[in-house]
Parts: sequence; structure tokens; C-alpha cells
Amino acid sequence: MPRHPDRPRNPLRAVLGFGRRYPIVSLTVLVGVVGMIFWVFGEVDITRWLFSIFAIVVAGIEAVAMGKQLRKGIVGIDILAIVAIVATVLVGEFFASIIIVLMVSGGKALEDFAQGRARRELDALLDREPQVAHRTRADSDDIDDIPAGDVVIGDLILVRSGEVVPVDGQLVSASAAFDESSLTGESLPVTRLAGETVLSGSVNGVTATTIVATALARDSQFQAIVALVEAASSNRAPVVRLADRYAIPFTAISLLIGAVAWIASGDPVRFAEVLVLATPCPLVLAAPVAFMGGMSRAAHHGIIVKGGGVLETLARVRTAVFDKTGTLTIGAPTVTRILPREPWNETQLLARVASAERFSSHVLAASLVASAADRGLVLPPAENAVEVAAQGVSATIDGQRIEIGTLAFAAAAAPGVEAVDLAAGELAIYVTIGGRFAGVVVASDPVRDNARSTIQQLGMLGVHETVMLTGDANSTATHVASAVGISRFTSDCLPIDKVTAVRDIAARPVLMIGDGVNDAPVLAAADVGIAMGARGATAASESAAAVILIDDISVVALAVRIGQDTVRIALQSIWLGIALSIGLMLIAAFGVIPATLGAGIQEVVDLATILNALRAIRPKEHTDLAQPALVIPTPQKEHSHE
Repeated sequence: MPRHPDRPRNPLRAVLGFGRRYPIVSLTVLVGVVGMIFWVFGEVDITRWLFSIFAIVVAGIEAVAMGKQLRKGIVGIDILAIVAIVATVLVGEFFASIIIVLMVSGGKALEDFAQGRARRELDALLDREPQVAHRTRADSDDIDDIPAGDVVIGDLILVRSGEVVPVDGQLVSASAAFDESSLTGESLPVTRLAGETVLSGSVNGVTATTIVATALARDSQFQAIVALVEAASSNRAPVVRLADRYAIPFTAISLLIGAVAWIASGDPVRFAEVLVLATPCPLVLAAPVAFMGGMSRAAHHGIIVKGGGVLETLARVRTAVFDKTGTLTIGAPTVTRILPREPWNETQLLARVASAERFSSHVLAASLVASAADRGLVLPPAENAVEVAAQGVSATIDGQRIEIGTLAFAAAAAPGVEAVDLAAGELAIYVTIGGRFAGVVVASDPVRDNARSTIQQLGMLGVHETVMLTGDANSTATHVASAVGISRFTSDCLPIDKVTAVRDIAARPVLMIGDGVNDAPVLAAADVGIAMGARGATAASESAAAVILIDDISVVALAVRIGQDTVRIALQSIWLGIALSIGLMLIAAFGVIPATLGAGIQEVVDLATILNALRAIRPKEHTDLAQPALVIPTPQKEHSHE
């Protein structure tokens, strides 16, 4: 159903909805109000029995739930709340008992509220999911409003001013400005010209415009992002349950302090006064709120992480492994030279190369096809196309077999294939046709300007081991690794070689960064994989644990920083709750804090813990991640379908 985040809510419906979602909280408030009315009119005994019986019933419900958790092997700290409720009832502190019940039952509501605040960047993405498309026709002014899911490829879609683009498309209008901030984080409008790609999720500017759909809704960019966000929201980090690791020692310490206070004073009320301050809300709430805040902060910077566990792993990364093409390099090569061998000329060679490369998923393929289109070439039909990962592509054109790819790939198909001399920043695509060496297409794919500074930033974050895995030859790998400051690399890699190399790395966890379809296996094999997904939803994005929506490699270092900040704040919040609770228990052991007052103080502790955890959304930015990018000279290299 469409979301309407700004629609005013009916107050009565809101109250009824809250009551259905949190029945024990609602009943506790109702019982508290009724009990206070009796107390005001002097019926203290009725108030005592009402509060006490209700508190014991709730304690029983919590005990049953705790038993189910224990049968699953999960040891929690709910026992402290149960003991505190029972103890306050037994010693006649019925006001304290009802406050504890409200505190425990309200913990879920408080957690939901805090997580709602923490995940607002994620919700902002979900709320923008387009629901309706205005389908029009070139020969008519008729407009049909249809569900975005019913749009088919080739449909003409009218996008009115301020509306969200429903599907990926190609701009038909002469020009238009779009707000792409929800996709890329770019705050300024982006102007697109006729024929350029417009991504779903973009917001149209002040002028109505027309696009032709190039993808179904389910395959479009924004819907892919929504799927990632929903998957991220449904996964929970292992560290979220970190509080349970302290369950047994914290419970033992709390009971010990209470028992010593009881024995030393001879007053059982002391036992209740201590345990009132040992309720588990701060420990239960802190980590989930911090991790949802960290995921929201990541989304704000164009990083979608598929669960809090990804942040926990990013915080501990010790080795970063990089793919080359499209990751360390820009990944948008341009053809600079064509070197044909007789009987072929430049036009014939490029036309056949582009025709075969239409079937390749490699980032270079689109550049070759675009270069042929820019020259107005007519591409001959290609048949039986086969892509060999990390090596090249082959196809049948005009009855002849053509092989396009690395030097080794071409040399295996024909004799006499010779390497060409390359300038800095160039790569070579070798071509054979009909079993003969047909020539070389030379393209340029420069190293990203901020690749070296990103490696340096990772080192400052504790990621001291950096590795590059590439399908290129050793000489090419040496130049690229030297340019970006990577000390270890492996060349001539097939996809399975990359997987093996990552598995053999000793310094773990291992972070893998890639962008191509052939990177999917190694992204899945790494402890945490990050896909450079700015060019669209790919198998790499599906296999990765996190996806970067903007074409900026420096965001990798920011992702690690966000993981470290999130885990640090989660642990700080947990220890803050523990320290405050133990400190207050020690004070209460001397009879300074009455049980009812202690229950109220514990609510303050809850709020302090949650507010601290919410710092994960907007911690102080670190200047070491805002250094200007370094301009790196680009080495020479040969093309491989890595």
C-alpha cells in the first residue's frame, strides 16, 4: 500500500492502535489510573491489592516468556525484573511494583520509538517508493494512471513536477532537472539531456517531462535499493544481543548486593530497593537503537548495509581487498586507438568488437558499444556469444568466430598475437577473427583520483593490510598497485582464484570491494563485501553485504568508520547502563533510595542510555575522512574481463 507519512493521524485511532500494539502498557496505565483514584478517596487497601495482583500477573507472563527463551538456549536478564516485581509486592511497596511493571512493559514501546528516530533515513528512502505511473502515448494526449508495477519496457511515462520517477527510463524530453539525493546523496539537482538515463526514485524538477521505460519496476534502481533497505531492516546484529552476555554476571552482582543489604540491615525492604534499580531496560535497549542509528547514518551517506551485523564486522576489519576495474579505476574507459591487422580496417574491427561486446557484462563493454555508436557504425548481428569470466568474450559474426579479451585469451585462439606498447592509463583489447590475429583496440581507464587517499584512510582506521586482485597481467597489476599504494596483489585471477585468495588471508575479518558481476562470488566469500553499485542493481550488489550508491571509492573508508563508531557507541551505552545501575544499587543498599523513587530514577537511566545510543545517528564527523583527494598518475595496463 502507498505510504502517506505526512497525513494527519486521527488521535483516537492512534490511541487505539497503541493499545492493540502494546496491551500490557495500556493495561498498566489503566490499572494505575484506577488505583490512584481509589487511593485519593482513601481506599488504600483496594489500591494495594489491585496493584499487587496486577504486578504478580505481569511477572507471571514475563516468567513464561523467559522460560521459552531459556528452552531455546537464550539466557537473558528478565529474571531481575521478575524478582524486583515480586520483591516489591512482598514487602508492601505496591507503588514501586506498578512503576516497575510500567518500566518493563514500556521498554518495547520505548525501543520502537527510539528505533523510529534512529532509522528515519531508511524510512525516508522507503517513503519515496513510487506507486503510480502516468502512461501516455506519442500519438495522443490521453494519460492513464496505472500502478508502477504495471509499466512495461517501452511505455511512455509522463513525470509531473515534483513527482518521483516510477521506473528506470530514457529521457524523451529535450532536458530536465532531477533531484537524485535519495539515490546518490548529491544535494544539487542534476540536469539530464534527451537520451540520457533517468533512474527511478529521482524527483522531477519544475517542468513536466517524459521518459520511455527501459526496465520493469521490480528491476529498476530505486526498487532494488528499497529491497536492500527492507532486508537491512529485517536483519539484526549479533552484538544487538551483547547485553545477554552480561546477563549472568550482572544478575549475580545485583542479587548479591541486594542480599548483602538485606542481611546487613535485617530489613527485606532493602533487597527490593536494590533490585528496583537492577531492571534490565538500559541493557536491552542500547544496542538495537545504536545499530539502527548506524544503519540510518550509513544510508544518509549513500551506503545501504544489509543488517547491523555488517556494521559489527566492518568495525573489526583488518584486511581490505580491492577489485581493479571500476573499483580502483573509474570503470568508464574510452577508446583512444584502433590498431587493425589486414585485411581489416578500423571501422570493421570496431564494429565487430562492439557487436560481440553487447553480450558482455564487463564495464568496458558499454564503452566499446558507445564508441561504435558515436561513430555511426552499423553493428553486424552476433550469434552464439559466450563470455569467459576474467578473460574475454567470443561470438560468431558473419560466419566467423571472433575472440575479444586479454592477450592470453586471444593468443589461445590464434597464432601470432603480439602485445602492443601502451602509454600510462591505457589498456589493450586483443581481437582474433576466424582464427587469425585481427588487431587491438586501445582504451584508457584512469585510476580514481582518491584511490590512494582511500587506502591511506583505511590504514588510519586500523585496516593495515590492503590487497588487489585482478585478471590483468602482472605488469599492469604492478603499475596500478604502485599508483594507489597497495603492497600486495595477485594478477591473472579468475573468479575462483579471487575466492581462494580471500579465503587464504590470515588477517581477518576481510573486506572485499568490487563492482562487476564476476565479483559476486568473492563478495559473498569475504567476511563483508561492499559493492560499488552506482551503475545499477547487479549480481555484485545482491551478493554483497553492503552497497555504495554513489560512484566514490572514498565512501568505503567512511563505511568502516561508521561501523567502528556504531559498535563503540553501542558498547558505551551498555556499559553506561551497567555502571549507573550498579552505582545506584550500591547507594540503595544503604537505604538512601526508597523503592518508589528508585523505580522513577531507573526510568531516567533508561532515557540516558537511549540518548547516548542515539549518538550513532550523527556522531562528530572526523576530519581525517575529509582530506582532499590526491591526484594519482595512471599506469599502463591491458584489458581483461575481470
